[in-house]
Amino acid sequence: MAAGSKKVIYAALIGNALIAVTKFGASLVTGSSAMLAEGIHSLVDTGNQGLLLYGLHRAKKPADEQFPFGHGKEVYFWSFVVAILIFALGSGISLYEGVRHIIHPEPVESPMINYIVLSLALVFEGGAWFFAFKEFSAAKGKWSYMEAVQRGKDPTIFMVLFEDSAAVLGLVVAFMGIWLGQVTGFSYLDGVATVIIGLILGATAVWLAYETKGLLIGESANREVVQDIRQLANGYPEIKHVNEVLTMHMGPEFILVNVSVGFQDGLSSEHVESTVAKMDQHIKDAHPRVKRIFIEAEKRRRLMQEGRLGHSGNTQ
Repeated sequence: MAAGSKKVIYAALIGNALIAVTKFGASLVTGSSAMLAEGIHSLVDTGNQGLLLYGLHRAKKPADEQFPFGHGKEVYFWSFVVAILIFALGSGISLYEGVRHIIHPEPVESPMINYIVLSLALVFEGGAWFFAFKEFSAAKGKWSYMEAVQRGKDPTIFMVLFEDSAAVLGLVVAFMGIWLGQVTGFSYLDGVATVIIGLILGATAVWLAYETKGLLIGESANREVVQDIRQLANGYPEIKHVNEVLTMHMGPEFILVNVSVGFQDGLSSEHVESTVAKMDQHIKDAHPRVKRIFIEAEKRRRLMQEGRLGHSGNTQ
């Protein structure tokens, strides 16, 4: 999915950079706060896509002594940073500019320039949104769109999709604010539109932060993967019972697995080692994203005494 992520991000970055320059130019000429907010929005989006690309680059660093499981979580960290920047810069500055123009409204000069810029931006943003939506639809598989956002382990595609969706909605709001201010003569409506754009960005940022938080902390693999690993382990005659299957995504394409099992009595150490090696390869073949597996032999009675089987051992 990383290749698809990069294509989506590059397309959005180039489009937003060009649109930002155009919006700022139109804002300087016309004095529209909504257009200024849109320029800030596009500038923040451009920086965000740069950070996402940086995160993808950092995630490719190989494992080392300090980071024995690699740097895959860099993608999650920088995705979270992007959500914070959307909230702090995009939403914060837009709300400030909107309130300022509501308190001290100024008429928008040459509104036709704004209409032209917004129309062109809508075409470019709409194209970027369609491209992101197409990649997201291909990546989601059999899941619904909401499930793909909630259960997906690569946040970069849905972050770009959410940003583009907020951008398209913001353009519509900016267009309506400028137009209503022109036809009614109420200049403060331009500021009202700016405040609405700020609220849209704030809501988008909160949602993105919420969706990436679990991945950053250490989210498990999807339930189907966990259940299949349990079934594979249970399929070995040498295994008496599977206690726990614990997983964690160390990156979009890296799953760490810890399996606690109880072996049949009377097995030799060589037989146990052979079973562990076969199970390790079996799980990796079935789930290519599983990169590291730790299989430990533990007595079920001891785990129950420690309280470790009452929840995770039975519900995975």
